[in-house]
Order: sequence, then C-alpha cells, then structure tokens
Amino acid sequence: MTRALTQRQAELLTRLEALFLTEGFGHLTLDDIAGRLHCSKSTLYALAGSKEQLAVRVVGRYFKGAAERIEKRIAGLNDVRKRIGSYLAGAAEELNKASAAFIADVSDFPPTRATYERNARAAAERIKAFIQDGVERHVFREVHATLFAEMAGLLIESIQTGVLTKRAGVSDAEAFTALGELLLDGLQRSGASQKE
Repeated sequence: MTRALTQRQAELLTRLEALFLTEGFGHLTLDDIAGRLHCSKSTLYALAGSKEQLAVRVVGRYFKGAAERIEKRIAGLNDVRKRIGSYLAGAAEELNKASAAFIADVSDFPPTRATYERNARAAAERIKAFIQDGVERHVFREVHATLFAEMAGLLIESIQTGVLTKRAGVSDAEAFTALGELLLDGLQRSGASQKE
C-alpha cells in the first residue's frame, strides 16, 4: 500500500504534470526538473525512484484524472447519443491539454506507452458499452458493438498519436467531433429522428 501524499507532494505532482504536458519529459533530466520546480532531487526521489518512474507516475496521474473528468462530464446523461458525443468531446478537451512533445514522449517510452494503450482500450470499452446500451434501447440499429468500438478505439489512438490529425490537417477537437458524427450517423436507425 502506498503512503498518502503530503500536500506539498500533491502540489509538486500537479506542477510536474503541467510541465510534462507542456514540454514533454524525454529531454528533461532530474536536475532540470528539480531546477524548474524549485525543489531538491531528494524531493523528487520521494515521489519516484528514477526519472523514468516519475514519468510513469505523472503520465498515469494525467490519464486517471482525464478519465475521472470525462466520467463526471457524462454522469447523469441518459440519452446515449448525448453520452457518446459528450464522452468524445471530453476526450478532445483532455487531449488539448497535452502538447505534441508530451504525446510523442509517451509513445516513445514503452512503460508510458503501455499506460496510454490501456487508456485507449478503456475508451473503446466505454464506447462499446454505450453502443450496446443504444442497441438494447432501440436507439441504434443492430450492429456488431465490439467491431464498432474497436474501430472507434483505433481512430482514438490515431487521433491521440497525431497521425490522423496530421494527415487530415485538423485539430484533435475537430477529429473527435467528426468521430462522434461518424459513430452516431453510422449507428442511427433507419428513419430515426436526430432529435428523439
């Protein structure tokens, strides 16, 4: 069981997350980080045993916080279409906080990439659950929910890594909006009203 963070440690992690999101972490040494955050290296070692472990901790914290904020955003939404749209909009909003350098560093370092991939799989699972719910409620047409969710997951991953947005010349937010439209239009029951 891990010890609870002190208030100073929690504040330091918040500042560290902001630094990493803005600049990435691959190029930073522990000396750089300590200097930027005006703390000692021993203070950083109290959070993690190495720069790599610190990166894993901060990246995990970012994705956990993002998931919690997205879930809070969709809590209480009963309309499954609004839930999917709001979920994807929340993902776009969270990703807009991350610089290209951060995403590249997360992708380049296997332990943080694993965290990232778990997050993308969790997002695909949530979308699958939304699709299954919509099919059961007869809001969506009968579809292979797992297939739709996996396709959405691949698109989410492509947006998160910047591949899709670079090729299409759009922002993450525009890409997530388009993904929402693609999913909702593709799932719509024949002859169903957009405003049911």
